Amino acid sequence: MEDFFTWAGRMLGDLIRFVVDLLTGFFADIGDSARSFLDGLSTSLGIAPSLISLVVLIVGLWMLWKGFRAILRRAIIVAAIWLALGVMVLSWLIY
Repeated sequence: MEDFFTWAGRMLGDLIRFVVDLLTGFFADIGDSARSFLDGLSTSLGIAPSLISLVVLIVGLWMLWKGFRAILRRAIIVAAIWLALGVMVLSWLIY
């Protein structure tokens, strides 16, 4: 009977180790992929590959999105303001 529990314990330990190794490899690959994506994005845009630059890029794109949404609502003055702000923020980044 003791051999059965030894076998069951080893099997459970091997299963847990397999799952942990699988998840470790998966998340390491996701981190490398995200890092490569951000490096490629920053290189193609000509911006510094930092978190602050990425946040400013997202804010600028959000402002442009708000401007295009205002155009669809036919709020021309609001659209012009949002679009001008978005272009100004993005022009700070891209040199």
